[in-house]
Amino acid sequence: MSLLNEYIRKRLSGNELEAELLRLITEYNKLRDTYLFVFSAAIGKPIPAISLEQADFYIFHDLLSGKNRKSVDIYIETPGGSGETAEEIVRFLHKNFDTVSFIVSGEAKSAGTLIVLSGDEILMTETGSLGPIDAQVKIGRSVVSAYDYVEWVNQKRQEAEDQGTLNPFDATMVAQITPGELSGVYHALKYAEELVVEWLVNYKFRKWHETETRKEPVTLEAKKKRAGEIAAELTNHAKWRLHGRSIKIDDLENIGLKIKRVEDDIKLRELVHRIQIVCRLLFDTTTTFKIFATEDTKIFRQAAPANVPIKMPLSPEKADVVQIDHKCPQCGIAHKIYAKFNPNPQIDQDLQKQGFRPFPKNGKIQCNCGFEMDLTGLKNQIESNLGKSMIL
Repeated sequence: MSLLNEYIRKRLSGNELEAELLRLITEYNKLRDTYLFVFSAAIGKPIPAISLEQADFYIFHDLLSGKNRKSVDIYIETPGGSGETAEEIVRFLHKNFDTVSFIVSGEAKSAGTLIVLSGDEILMTETGSLGPIDAQVKIGRSVVSAYDYVEWVNQKRQEAEDQGTLNPFDATMVAQITPGELSGVYHALKYAEELVVEWLVNYKFRKWHETETRKEPVTLEAKKKRAGEIAAELTNHAKWRLHGRSIKIDDLENIGLKIKRVEDDIKLRELVHRIQIVCRLLFDTTTTFKIFATEDTKIFRQAAPANVPIKMPLSPEKADVVQIDHKCPQCGIAHKIYAKFNPNPQIDQDLQKQGFRPFPKNGKIQCNCGFEMDLTGLKNQIESNLGKSMIL
């Protein structure tokens, strides 16, 4: 039986999946004699905070500070995001742990790839993938690839030189580019490339003392040369074509990176795949969109439900009850809930006769389809609007 089918048949609740994740992390630590930190984002969910952002660094710092461990393994799955945040995370990890390793079984793209390349060791499964190195920059109201932006500007510059003019649309677009904006894009692109070189030399290559075949000493200049070649390959969009392109183990080995293949260790392979499956089931069956977890603790970021019909009283200060009509985002079934602000038991009797159920004490409701909804954000919103706490 596949591991996914095993978990599907068990029909674990959100709380049970969370407990299973912590159990797997503990087993992983015993197997590798390390301290595993799971950082996983629900790639594909239409939530802005899916991307790597500064708030993520603060959670890394909070959960990993003061750990009396020599090594840490980071299970990472992210679509990328802030390069500055990636730099803060990497410098923090290497300052606090002697050895930092990364495990990739899903996607670690863009800024995620930057982080992974700082590892003393990189472990990947056959399903794992990195992506081309590129800075994402904000131009107007959009976030775009720095590489694509520079390539477009250079293309228009060449057209102007060859033809002596540009078409009206391109001319209008080029006229809006400021020297400062263009300089910032060039610097952003170079920044990502320089980080890769620095981190490969300082971390990934620090134990590389002799060549594999000729057994010759490896100098600092040789390390810098190899790092520069790898960085050039990973920033070569003419080769990879797409910013979201998946770069697999064989691709990485072909450009000079040593990767530890997780499939070579049967026990490790099963643990890593189970961790990946449990994370994805949590994303698929709950409102969780980002996971931070160790064997000691966990922080799950939840997507607050949007556009939930709430029947608010005209006079908030006199509110006894709030009625909520919450639809399951997976199947669309409506859940009628009420939140009490007056201990009067008559409120419960009247509303339960109308098909309402009380706001759950643990802040979660599970739909018949299996999807679990975390209403913590909704609870905070209602209490903030009314200026008082629910009676649960």
